[in-house]
Amino acid sequence: MNELWVVRHGKTEWSANGRHTSTTDLPLLPEGEEVARSLAPRLSGTDFALVLTSPMLRARRTAELAGFPGAEVDDDLVEWDYGDYEGVTTQEIRTRVPGWTIWNQPVPGGETEAHVCARLDRVVARAQAADGDTLVFGHGHALRALAARWLRRPVPFGQHLRLDTATLSVLGWEHEAPVVLRWNT
Repeated sequence: MNELWVVRHGKTEWSANGRHTSTTDLPLLPEGEEVARSLAPRLSGTDFALVLTSPMLRARRTAELAGFPGAEVDDDLVEWDYGDYEGVTTQEIRTRVPGWTIWNQPVPGGETEAHVCARLDRVVARAQAADGDTLVFGHGHALRALAARWLRRPVPFGQHLRLDTATLSVLGWEHEAPVVLRWNT
């Protein structure tokens, strides 16, 4: 059974200071590039049947520096669209909407949980249909939601899966059950 290897992009200015970043196409910080390069040896020993990346610069650059410059762009891997909350921190949002998280409240002008679920289900289907393991490069909330969908859980289950920048995670199987093999390493 296929595995799904998941890499969150390296650090950007906004990820460093907690700003929600979806449609704003920011470059990696120098330290984000350095950490992305450090992923190359960890990924080089695995033969991937499919390598996908979000179209955003930060994900494509992470893929390139990690040794996968030819990663196929897949629009379904973009970050959850934060709409009116683009560039705003959770703390700032909570001054207007107490207790808000992307997992439990709507995003004005942004993407719905149902839309996120539909597009990430397409990524899961592609990975499971591939003739071997799949490697994806993407973004924090979307990749956490992707893992939830791999595990056959609703998108909000992703809130239980912290995902730092430039980390590697692996989803796979135990018998017929989808499982987390490694997370946030």
